[in-house]
Amino acid sequence: MTYSPKASSAFNDTWNRSTFISPQSGMCSFCTEECSGTCEIALAAVLGMKAVYPTNTGVNQVASEKDYPIDFSHFNINGRVFGATGANPTFEEANIYNVKLERVFGKYNEVKMTMPVILPALIKMNWEDYFAGAAMAGVCCVIGEDAKNKDPELIMENGKVVNFPMLGKILDSFRNYYRGYGQIILQCNVEDDMNGVPEYAIKVHKADAIELKFGQSAKGTQPVVRLKNREEALKKQAAGSLVYPDPSGPGMEEAHKEGVCPNFYYYSRLPFWDEEYLVPRIAELREMGAKNIYLKMAGYDPQDLEKVLRIGSKAEVDMITFDGAGGGSGYSPTKMMNEWGLPPVVMEEAICRIVDKMKEEGCWIPAITITGGFASEDQVFKSLAYGEGKVTAVGICRAAMTASMMGKNIGEQIKKGEVPKNFKKYGDTVEEIFGDLADLRALYGKKANEFSTGAIGVFSYLRKIAFGVQHFAALNRKFDIAYLDRKDLIPITRDAKDLIQGKWFE
Repeated sequence: MTYSPKASSAFNDTWNRSTFISPQSGMCSFCTEECSGTCEIALAAVLGMKAVYPTNTGVNQVASEKDYPIDFSHFNINGRVFGATGANPTFEEANIYNVKLERVFGKYNEVKMTMPVILPALIKMNWEDYFAGAAMAGVCCVIGEDAKNKDPELIMENGKVVNFPMLGKILDSFRNYYRGYGQIILQCNVEDDMNGVPEYAIKVHKADAIELKFGQSAKGTQPVVRLKNREEALKKQAAGSLVYPDPSGPGMEEAHKEGVCPNFYYYSRLPFWDEEYLVPRIAELREMGAKNIYLKMAGYDPQDLEKVLRIGSKAEVDMITFDGAGGGSGYSPTKMMNEWGLPPVVMEEAICRIVDKMKEEGCWIPAITITGGFASEDQVFKSLAYGEGKVTAVGICRAAMTASMMGKNIGEQIKKGEVPKNFKKYGDTVEEIFGDLADLRALYGKKANEFSTGAIGVFSYLRKIAFGVQHFAALNRKFDIAYLDRKDLIPITRDAKDLIQGKWFE
């Protein structure tokens, strides 16, 4: 058995010519020189370094194609028919609708969420509906790193941001629908931090929350970008970016004159943050007016996971999001999405062990979010149960974005009188077809009739997740998700049994 994907991918529209595949390499077992060049190797032969990244970019989100040997599907959900925990054992009280999903976290500023879900960092696609839907649903959401470079009106002086008006529009996409639950958070990578984005966001746009990013399951940093020419490379370098090779280095001017300059690339800096820098930096951001501070980490080496948790504890951050393998990104190295980091359930096991140790030491434990390819209520329930109270929320990104895009597209078709065939049985209008619109009117009044169907799509999708979790919890006779634990899970494979018994890392 192999877990290696084939030498083909939807990321770059490549495919294997043959159905006979060499398992280890992913290549066709019979490779012929007469092939027209359909696979990833042919693509690399032509594009070279560019083939590290997906060629299908633009308004797309991509994710891992690897079939991991263990994930939450290796567990079934338990069920019970006796008793009631978190409610009186009566028909009226102990029922699905009364399962408590609300979450509260925060060291100095309390943040409430209607359900244990967070929408992780995004800025590439349909962010208006993504963030609006999060506010409607009452959950937290995160503005993706490097958002400043999406703003055509961005102005920087001496390497610092002085004008980033798009940020106000992004924040307002959430704030306009805020109803006391959730929070919109600005993620900042090393470059953002160096460029003074946190200060600008807090002082100019009154941003409440900042997330400092160590890593992500699909990529370590922002992607390498090829520059058009030496002139553009010099401009990037002057603005403070890392550019390779050095466009101002020895012989480059002569090479430019002779037309033999190499390609130039700029690349985001690796996060060399440590406790010595972050603890006072986080205190500084709080003094500026930040109400909540978050960290973002990937499923890296358990020693690094512990170090980030301990830095977060000492700095008293409010939440740390840990991103496991299998998630996605708008633009990540193809193989990194498939082969990078700990799978979510394995990562969660490592984190739970570390948290237990830190609790015994009397450490402050930030709220914890687990993410990495989650899309359905069974997966959310399993992660919460596996975390046994140590996991506050589950991050759902690509699926929530899909809900926003589908809600938007289907809504536009309905308004044109072109109701998709599979939805005709529900009616002919947005009001008839979008089932949860009535609940939005109950929250916001008749103005909900004017809400974007993309945002309604996010709200409705998250309501489905919440209602599904309530079913699983109630049928385990637990009427508050705070009581979920590993006894609510049934390992159905040997690997799952080893993991839940603590034998995986032996």
